[in-house]
Amino acid sequence: MFTGIIEEKGKLREVKISGVSGTIKIAASKVLERTKIGDSIAVNGVCLTVTQMDDAGFCADVMAETLRRSSLASLSKGDYVNLERAMAADGRFGGHIVSGHIDGTGTISNVKNEGNAIWVYISANDSILSLIVEKGSIAIDGISLTVAKVSDVDFAVSIIPHTADETTLASKKIGDTVNLENDIIGKYVQRFVGTLKGSSQAERDKKIFDFLNS
Repeated sequence: MFTGIIEEKGKLREVKISGVSGTIKIAASKVLERTKIGDSIAVNGVCLTVTQMDDAGFCADVMAETLRRSSLASLSKGDYVNLERAMAADGRFGGHIVSGHIDGTGTISNVKNEGNAIWVYISANDSILSLIVEKGSIAIDGISLTVAKVSDVDFAVSIIPHTADETTLASKKIGDTVNLENDIIGKYVQRFVGTLKGSSQAERDKKIFDFLNS
């Protein structure tokens, strides 16, 4: 599990994609601390397993499902990525629950400055937008952010200077693709509501009662 609080920006040393899978090598420093082979690191919000590491960075395998769901296939050598180690059991929970399992991608549709804040608008498909609520949480390229606005075609976040400095989001341009992970609680609620369809009133009442008291 992750929290969406980015620890550092890493730099891609090598990207090898052959067919539907591949490997990536990332230059990093902070996320290497206390990390060992087999540990998980979120790369732009994608949970990847460390397969090799040295003093300058780490390597991870990328499978077909990851390439289909995320923007990792579009990365190039020299690109910067957001990095976060899996949350330690005794760590501070500073963001929201982030699984590192991407629901899909979105496209930067607009960027605006307002004082010291940067507004970033992201268009996405209905399956992702249906789970976004104003003032709710979403992970964008692994960054835990609060939704400031949402419409039928896009949503917006407003980022502070610290977020702009410590992550890659402020460097994104209109048309760029970002990884999106919806709030996991919203996904569970949507799944539960789907089970109510076709049920009688008594069955719905019982399911709701059991859900609220589970």
